[in-house]
Amino acid sequence: MLPSEKPSFKRPRLGSLAFPSIVTNLMFSLVVIVQTKFVGELGEQAIAAVGMGQRVFFATQALLMAITAGTTALVARNWGAENYVEAGRMTMASLALSAIASVASAIPGIVFAYEIALVFGVDEQTTRLAAENIRWLSVFNLAFAVNFTIGAALRAAGDAWTPFWISVAVNIVNIPLLYALVLGHWGFPALGVKGAAIAGGVAGLLGAVISLILWMGQWVRVTYVRDGWWEKHRFRQLIDVGYPAGIEMMVFQVGYFFFLVLLGNYYGTSAFAAYSLSGTMFMVCMVVGYGFSVAGSTLSGQYLGANDPEGAVRSGWRALLYAALSMGALALVIVLNVEAIVAVFLADPDPQTVAYSVQIAWMLALSTPLMAIEFAIGGALRGAGDTRFPMVSTLIGLIGIRCVIAVACVLLSLDVIYMFAAMVAENIVKGVLLIGRYRTDRWKNLVQLEPAQATASTEGPTSPEDDRDDARVSRLGRS
Repeated sequence: MLPSEKPSFKRPRLGSLAFPSIVTNLMFSLVVIVQTKFVGELGEQAIAAVGMGQRVFFATQALLMAITAGTTALVARNWGAENYVEAGRMTMASLALSAIASVASAIPGIVFAYEIALVFGVDEQTTRLAAENIRWLSVFNLAFAVNFTIGAALRAAGDAWTPFWISVAVNIVNIPLLYALVLGHWGFPALGVKGAAIAGGVAGLLGAVISLILWMGQWVRVTYVRDGWWEKHRFRQLIDVGYPAGIEMMVFQVGYFFFLVLLGNYYGTSAFAAYSLSGTMFMVCMVVGYGFSVAGSTLSGQYLGANDPEGAVRSGWRALLYAALSMGALALVIVLNVEAIVAVFLADPDPQTVAYSVQIAWMLALSTPLMAIEFAIGGALRGAGDTRFPMVSTLIGLIGIRCVIAVACVLLSLDVIYMFAAMVAENIVKGVLLIGRYRTDRWKNLVQLEPAQATASTEGPTSPEDDRDDARVSRLGRS
């Protein structure tokens, strides 16, 4: 087959990619909800500490997000072009970079956990609890990186079910560990906030081991290729495509971190705890959006690899439609029941915390359909290799809109509701920018396969190792 020809196999359906990704992340949300319930029995300080720990953990993932953005775009593009061995080599190169990045980002979280938690400006007890959570999450950073990278490669190849079943195993372990380690049951010590981090880390380690066994044992769609993955052009492509996503993640985390610092320092622990609770409540909406982001990224990359840009465009619009409808419906259910949901998490909630939670919930409900644009259209752009424009939209929306409004709220001593309303303004701006970019043709041809890659499926294997790899994956690629 010539590189310009379309592959003979059919693209995976939107639902076959989105549904298992949605269910996978809904299960993760369930774990977070259970964790919040258990930690909530320890009080508002513990709730706030876990929210701080999670925010720092996500901030340390910027390098990893950059690498896996490249993984998704390049594995999907090669899979669409039927360059299956090259997709395997890209996966191996991605895993090597992810391992280095995860260890490098874990060190500050282990060594300077207290100093990092101190920045949030909350009380001393909450700061110490958050430091424990940050430190133990950092210990398991490498395991999370392995899970994330292999899962991204499998989804990019159209296999969202294997990561789903791995997540089932992880959650089966995580929830009992939370019960045992947070509250001290079945003979385990009551470790509180620290126990929540250890439970998640041990479960993540199990998922990493399963992922490696399946991948190295050649039991998954993306083949484990031992030779040739270290060539420079692969790392160059991963970095070229991925670094804007890494910058975007850093911008997002810095901006979000700054927003939370203002919230904690000027509006108090109750506002901070309410923000953490509302984030947990609306996580179900976010993971539905993430499922359509995964689908949009995979289909965009595969269609473009198959020289079908019209198919790539259609898949993005479909992902947006389904994401907006499903996320909006869920948000409506949540906002109409927010007080009852808060009562589930906190045994004796402070009235101020409840009032703040209601305010934030309404702002998030208004933002949710707009966030669907960022998930679906942003995902389609990233899957095509256009990682720079989503970075720019995040910079303008989060830093230029939300953080500027937050600073104005502090300087003018405005009510906290205006801080929360900044989220709506941010998402309006980002949505307009992303839709405008998607309606152009500039994002469709930003990534070109290397000449050696583009001919890999037409010139035949170059070594016995390639011969075995080609035979192993040719059947999987057409399944």
